[in-house]
Parts: sequence; structure tokens; C-alpha cells
Amino acid sequence: MAEIRTIDVNEAIELAQRGAVLLDVREPSEWEAGRSALALHIRLADLPDHLARLPKNHVIVCICRSGHRSSRAAHFLAEQGFEAANLEGGMMAWVHEGKPLVADSGEPSIN
Repeated sequence: MAEIRTIDVNEAIELAQRGAVLLDVREPSEWEAGRSALALHIRLADLPDHLARLPKNHVIVCICRSGHRSSRAAHFLAEQGFEAANLEGGMMAWVHEGKPLVADSGEPSIN
């Protein structure tokens, strides 16, 4: 299995500002409860069916709640020829760093 780059929250934001895609692979209920406004949502189980939505010319930073599912997503994407990285600590790290969240309704939270 290929070695996947692990990045922190600040590096993820810097990469996104330069064109990287923040790919949130959590379940819909987790996404709706709280997420980065910068992120694209494709749940992990659906990722193989949505590869055409992802650019091959930019880094894909995979995100989940804690970093486990996103690590699997990053490995899968790397196997498909994408440049992928994993957000260490996931959305829990995002919140710990005080970065903003948005939600579909109510106060944003990480389930």
C-alpha cells in the first residue's frame, strides 16, 4: 500500500486556498451536523462512483471525523492515480484548532 501524506488542519486550509479539494467522506448525518464550508461531500461508500467529480490536477485532502475513514479514502484515491492526503485527526482536529463549521440547521457540531 502506498504511503499517504498526513497533514494538519492549517496545512489543509493552505492547500485548499491553492486549489486543493477538501473531501469530506463522512456519512450524510455527520456532514449535515457540521462541516467545513470549504469541503465537498462524497461519503466513503460512494467514492468509487464519483471519481469523475474530483480533479486529477489538485491535491485531494480526505477528511472524516477522526482520520480513519479518510485514510482509507486517501489510499483508495492514490490507487486511482490521484494525489491524496489525509487530514490528521479529522474534523475533531478541525474543531480543536478553532476553525469554523457550518451546518444545514441549528448549531454546527461534530457527532
